[in-house]
Amino acid sequence: MSECLIALMDNSEHTRSGDYAPTRFHAQADAVNLLAGAKSQAHPENTVGVLTMAGKTPQVLVTPTPDLGKVLNCMQEIDIEGVSNFTAAVQIAQLALKHRQNKNQRQRIVIFVASPMREDKETLIKIAKKLKKNSVAVDVVSFECEVDNEEKLAAFHEAVNSNNNSHLVTVPPGPVLSDVLIGSPIFQGEGSGFGFGGGAGAAGG
Repeated sequence: MSECLIALMDNSEHTRSGDYAPTRFHAQADAVNLLAGAKSQAHPENTVGVLTMAGKTPQVLVTPTPDLGKVLNCMQEIDIEGVSNFTAAVQIAQLALKHRQNKNQRQRIVIFVASPMREDKETLIKIAKKLKKNSVAVDVVSFECEVDNEEKLAAFHEAVNSNNNSHLVTVPPGPVLSDVLIGSPIFQGEGSGFGFGGGAGAAGG
């Protein structure tokens, strides 16, 4: 079955940090480009959208599209500014998924978290339960440098996960982010038929 995926990118000031080469933001951009390529190869009808989480307000840069070029091009237009708004970004992503053209597509959000989360654990669990109720699978890529997020994201993942359709991958500083993700369940997908060799995935839960 084809899938409609929206990648939520953390473009907050924290992503200027160079602890993930070349910066947290550019490491994310490379990973999203690879993910979009993997999804388009896995199924011709898969669609990928991109949403930024920081700035004045979270913004849909690309509505879900099978056009890989649009995803690649939008990376040049992203400004790094402000703080990430996880709650608003997820709500906007849910709306975009709800209005997907092909209602038979499975729904998935992939969230990159590279800055401290302002939401408390209870708020995140509430968001997760709503996503689960609406049959939205959620993969989270956590930059391990933000240790304060660990407990919150673990609780979020536990609440959103349904029959192992969602994943939490924690990436320590050091390895190339996209290399770790290639070997993780986020790229492998459920029965996507898209396989990468190797890769040290640090998949949790």
